[in-house]
Amino acid sequence: MMSDRNSQIPPRASWLWPSWLDGWSLAAGLVAVVVLAPMLSVVWLALTASGNIWPHLLATVLPRYLAATLRLMLAVGGLTALMGVGTAWLVTMYRFRGSRVISVILLFPLAIPAYVGAYALVDFLDYSGPLQRALRAAFGWTSARDYWFFEIHSEPMAALVLSAALYPYVYLLTRAALREQSGASYEVARALGLGPWALFWRLGLPLVRPAVAVGVALAMMETVADFGTVATFGVQTLTTGVFSTWLNGGNAGGAAQISGVILALVLGLVSLERYSRRNARFYAQARASRPVVAQDLAGWRGALALLACALPFCLGFVLPVAVMAGHALAKPETWAAAGLGQAALNTVLVAGVAAVVTVAAALVLVYAAKLARRRFAQAVLPLTALGYAAPGAVLAVGILLPLAAFDHRLADFVLAISGSDPGLMLTGTAVAIILAYVVRFFGIAQGAVDAGFGRIAPSLPMAARALGRGPAATLRAIYLPLMRGSVGSALLVVFVDCVKELPATLLLRPFNFNTLSTRVYELASLERIGEAAPAALIVTAVGLVAVLALARSSQSD
Repeated sequence: MMSDRNSQIPPRASWLWPSWLDGWSLAAGLVAVVVLAPMLSVVWLALTASGNIWPHLLATVLPRYLAATLRLMLAVGGLTALMGVGTAWLVTMYRFRGSRVISVILLFPLAIPAYVGAYALVDFLDYSGPLQRALRAAFGWTSARDYWFFEIHSEPMAALVLSAALYPYVYLLTRAALREQSGASYEVARALGLGPWALFWRLGLPLVRPAVAVGVALAMMETVADFGTVATFGVQTLTTGVFSTWLNGGNAGGAAQISGVILALVLGLVSLERYSRRNARFYAQARASRPVVAQDLAGWRGALALLACALPFCLGFVLPVAVMAGHALAKPETWAAAGLGQAALNTVLVAGVAAVVTVAAALVLVYAAKLARRRFAQAVLPLTALGYAAPGAVLAVGILLPLAAFDHRLADFVLAISGSDPGLMLTGTAVAIILAYVVRFFGIAQGAVDAGFGRIAPSLPMAARALGRGPAATLRAIYLPLMRGSVGSALLVVFVDCVKELPATLLLRPFNFNTLSTRVYELASLERIGEAAPAALIVTAVGLVAVLALARSSQSD
């Protein structure tokens, strides 16, 4: 942490060292540079790529990639809104058999990466899968010519899988917004004769629209960032275009230019979401208000509500876990397969280091912004949250190309002065992966840390400062002990997201370096689902720990 000694600059040197530039501002600036540099690098590489291939991209693949990405975003946005808002409304406004349990397990699909759900669904629905085998056995069909079955590798199936994995974003935010509403509003509406549908459309939905907009925007951003799911279903999006242009075509400049289009699309989505809420104002009651009282649903209505809530849960969690567990139990020897233990160790190391670095950097930046007169930190604070909006493939392009050039120059310099070749010290190790994780998930850590700071009464640090404690000592003695829960939650969530991250890991990993996510992708892409199942279940178990912690905290709010 920073030194307690205040940075007192002699008067004669004040023209060399501005009064606002102290150690905390410098640290905040360094964090901001690290987080923003990959995105700025993508823009620079796209504008300065050797050989202008924009005309070629515009005339060939770019319109197709962009159209498919937009269609998928719209489909996922609509489906996640339907699943998330519908389930949140039912479990909040009504009480039916199993509603308390279903309100918790509806979050479980967050534990499963979308690409694992894609592999499981394809395995279940494929010609050789259990569903079609059962159909052929039941009706006596002998080949695919005897019956019709819908196309599995298609955009609608990709949208369905992504929606089943991402709807908890909308569900969680919508349920929290509904629980914050006053129950008196709904009682008055019912007294005025509004039925269930009118109550939802005319009162409930308008009140939770900001939460729905944020959740849908998050789901759409994750859709743009996805690689494993769309690759499984053969959908050519902008992200798959980065992979094919860079890895298959060997055109780094073209990959940077496609990445620039992705970045512009995501930033446009963020701006649109904020613009849509520019004039909306939603205030809580000044006095304590009555919470929403859930109405009882019995008989066929209760059963229908339970079925409506169970469908997305089964598709997003039960089916993937059942398919992967079935393969893992059928071949228990795959748990001792070569490479699984090393992949798990690599995952724990890179995700653990990235989580610690990310949360520590967020603490420095947010605390610098909280200190008086650190206006520079306050100015860069919202910009650093944009890293979460940048897909992993985009960050990989923005990190690897400049870092590789610097790495080669660094190796040449060491060789010149020492006479020994050190090799690639940055891109040849896991440093690039950790850097991508830090940038990608810095916004999550920043939000959690900022919320932790906000829950501490200003009088406590003011008292510490009055007793002569400097900023660093105040952070250690006052803030950190009171923020243990927020810091721990941030570490856990960032760690889990690092474990699940696939595109950045695929592009940035050194030779012969596997994590659990890349192992699942490699084996599943070779149709070796049985061998990929243990790694997929480990990733799911790690994610489930974070989801259970999230469910516990949301239930206690």
